[in-house]
Amino acid sequence: MNDQELDFTIERLGECHFPSPMQGGRFTGDRERILYHSCYEDLRPFIDAGREPPALELAGPRERMFFDPSALACGIVTCGGLCPGINDVIRAVTLSLYHHYGVRRVYGFRYGYEGLVQRHGNTPLILTPEAVDQIGELGGTILASSRGPQDPAEMLDYLEQLGVSILFAIGGDGTLKGAAKIAEEAARRGRPISVIGIPKTIDNDISFLQNTFGFETAVDEAHRAIYSAHTEATGARNGIGLVKLMGRDSGFIAAYSTLVDSQVNFCLVPETPFTFSGLLRSLEDRLRRRGHAVVVVAEGAGQELLATSGEHDASGNLKLGDIGTCLRDAIRGHFSGVMEINLKYIDPSYIIRSQPANCHDSAFCLLLGHNAVHAAMSGRTGMVVGFWNHQFTHVPIALATRQRKKIDPEGRLWNSVLACTGQPREMR
Repeated sequence: MNDQELDFTIERLGECHFPSPMQGGRFTGDRERILYHSCYEDLRPFIDAGREPPALELAGPRERMFFDPSALACGIVTCGGLCPGINDVIRAVTLSLYHHYGVRRVYGFRYGYEGLVQRHGNTPLILTPEAVDQIGELGGTILASSRGPQDPAEMLDYLEQLGVSILFAIGGDGTLKGAAKIAEEAARRGRPISVIGIPKTIDNDISFLQNTFGFETAVDEAHRAIYSAHTEATGARNGIGLVKLMGRDSGFIAAYSTLVDSQVNFCLVPETPFTFSGLLRSLEDRLRRRGHAVVVVAEGAGQELLATSGEHDASGNLKLGDIGTCLRDAIRGHFSGVMEINLKYIDPSYIIRSQPANCHDSAFCLLLGHNAVHAAMSGRTGMVVGFWNHQFTHVPIALATRQRKKIDPEGRLWNSVLACTGQPREMR
């Protein structure tokens, strides 16, 4: 994306007239920013031209609010696939609304955006501190989830009927695009409704976000599967441990899991093409030299090698071919009659995504939730709470959803993976 296209301006509903009830802490000023670029060489063109470099608005509580909390109702919705930490975010948003701002009406919409359409008959949950007290110990989402779009006009009708002025949408790319449409419909009607996205993607693939919640937990759990695959591989003659991990378009889980303790010998991700023949030659060479191998493959890797139906799921995503089972069968076919192998195939995807968040992710979720509430109370809308250069930020939904964040095949992360595994850069 060209630097000239980076407009980090956050939409505001209007002037803030109400003093914040939060006292004794540090307020964030509306002019506080954090630079998008962290390297001097990237900043040089702006410095030389005398222009302001791209910068993101810092998150945090503001001294004055747009909404009167005494007359405010808020809603929370969770959409898309499960991810560690969703319940932590629900809890953090609810507790911040109650304890920081004194909001007493918080609705939890059930089954994703379907819950915002009244004719579907999904009665919202009433979220209170008591209702969310222990939910951080649970995986999944107490609100349940669904995929697929709903009519923004119908959703806004129901929000208006309930008197909801702030909607927190927890979800990934499709969810955030849906949130943007709700915000656009509210603006078209001239309704002062704030729509705040809290980005949820286990794949860590949302642009302008350093990290998304649940990713660290996913890497922890993925490593358990890799450890098992390595144990099986080293416990048999010519043992091969094959692990399929999540990662439709971006291979961050596979890459970071590979870096944990150097047990992976081949890491396959969507960003770096390979051929079966190239991989199998390298795998055979590895077995003849070392007698075992561990292969990690992201679900979106090698799709160009598979026959796919061309169908799309309810979220509009192209249905992927199963690279894991296809690779398993290709390995067995290649070595049949060549050498004895002992292959163990592990797919821990649903186990990983249904786990409760680990301690670091739980803390991250709490801060995301708090900062989402602060942004909403100050009248911001059409944005997501981000995390950039170790600071919480505000990012326009339009930027966050413009393209997927991916591993740079020439960047430091992928070069670290190659150094860790010893695999060839090209397997063609």
